[in-house]
Amino acid sequence: MSTAHPTGGREAGGAPSVVVVGGGISGLAAAHRLLDGGARVTLLEGSDRLGGKLRAGRIADVPVDLGAESMLARRPEAVELARAVGLGDRLQPPTNATAALWTRGALRPMPKGHVMGVPGDLAPLAASGVVSPEGLARIEEDARLPHTEVGEDVAVGAYVAERLGHEVVDRLVEPLLGGVYAGDAYRISLRAAVPQLFEAARTHRSLLDGVRALQARSADTSHRTGPTASGSVFMGIDGGIGTLPGAVADAVRAKGGEIRTGTPVTAVRRTADGWRIVLDGAELTADAVVLATPAPAAARLLGAVCPPAATELTTVEYASMALVTMAFRRADLDRDLTGSGFLVPPVDGRKIKAATFASNKWGWIAGADPDLLVLRTSLGRYGDEQDLTREDADLVALSRADLREAAGLTAAPVDSRVTRWEHGLPQYPVGHLERVARIQAAVAQLPGLRVCGALYEGVGIPACIASARKAADDVLATLRPVGLPGE
Repeated sequence: MSTAHPTGGREAGGAPSVVVVGGGISGLAAAHRLLDGGARVTLLEGSDRLGGKLRAGRIADVPVDLGAESMLARRPEAVELARAVGLGDRLQPPTNATAALWTRGALRPMPKGHVMGVPGDLAPLAASGVVSPEGLARIEEDARLPHTEVGEDVAVGAYVAERLGHEVVDRLVEPLLGGVYAGDAYRISLRAAVPQLFEAARTHRSLLDGVRALQARSADTSHRTGPTASGSVFMGIDGGIGTLPGAVADAVRAKGGEIRTGTPVTAVRRTADGWRIVLDGAELTADAVVLATPAPAAARLLGAVCPPAATELTTVEYASMALVTMAFRRADLDRDLTGSGFLVPPVDGRKIKAATFASNKWGWIAGADPDLLVLRTSLGRYGDEQDLTREDADLVALSRADLREAAGLTAAPVDSRVTRWEHGLPQYPVGHLERVARIQAAVAQLPGLRVCGALYEGVGIPACIASARKAADDVLATLRPVGLPGE
């Protein structure tokens, strides 16, 4: 085995060397942050593609996202990174954010005035028809129920159902949470997934009162600080969110970082003065390592050097899903499809879990070919993945059948593409935050080693970038005593 030292061998006062393992947005963001902090960086990605769950593509010669399509704008990390790598003038809010729910046999407007599906105002909910009269009556019992103790954590579904009944969970909370985690609301941690609701549950006897207090506080904050530049909760990028990884990679290279794809790491080993990173037929040395990989890969790499963290990582569960992207000629449509799309509560027993009318939602897609309607459907969630074993053509057919029933879409697509995300989304069950704390505490015992990614701070793009920044800053802090520039 040959040994290379492109990143190691630092003399006193020289720039420290860091190897980042994983080329998703977390790894790329960590590399970018490390370079800004004065480190020399080599990023290693096992596959032949950067970006992880962010992926740009084309359908009917129109640019589209084949993975995540938007990022939270009211949290700053992703927007800041996009601007830092030259994409500021391409940031765009949705042109249409009017979503619906396909439930109880009809497309119904998404009720306004809720926090992750938990209503603060019952009037819009009643008008939508999403919840039955019996369900509405059950919600009103919240005002008379005694306080529900939530302890250190509780499942979102369990708590909300106890306060407001199962209909609110099954027809509102479940599809909204599913759009983020592809998970099961009756397993997902309230404290991890919706921390503001967890705090409301701890401090208010009535959940409805807690939601109203949150909304009032949010309105007051917006009044004092002003809205986001676009006024939108979410933001996209002209050309697709999937263009962000490439822009970050270009910025990393411009700052002197090295990026290698098709370079799987087989082991990391502690040495007397740093780390040895074992590749297929070669080794690298470095002062520090950041692991920005999913849990199974991180567990494998940490098995010999940090068994407690590796053991915890093996318990992380993932959900798989598929995205079906289709393009239709508008001239072939029997009717216009309005709004940005719809969510589908699993309780209704449909195949698709959501549909996004991408041409309606994003101006850059509509502008690429105004004669086409591009839309996406998603299939699969935690505990409901049997359809994902079907062929691509079957997933397209299942999507078309549901779209025909939900929205009257009978036309045949002129192009379609299926993108599968196997084990793509880490699950955040009750106790997840404690597990993450144990992993991070164990890893922190090893100087110059940190972990980051979607399973630690949140699955959204801003949360992944925040996780990467924290890992990079922690590594830089451990290296500064031996001469990091800027001291």
